Amino acid sequence: MSVTRLKRKGRKDKAVAARRRTSLKILNFKPVAKTVDVEKIKEEFKAKKAAK
Repeated sequence: MSVTRLKRKGRKDKAVAARRRTSLKILNFKPVAKTVDVEKIKEEFKAKKAAK
């Protein structure tokens, strides 16, 4: 018996794997931590609280 390749199944399997890879990349993505001025944020909250 000769062996035949199922092309459609191969394409489907590759597409499923690619989707899985991209979804895992999205889940594992960690945004770049920027420097945050905590004191400035605290002052903004105080200003908002005082305005009310």
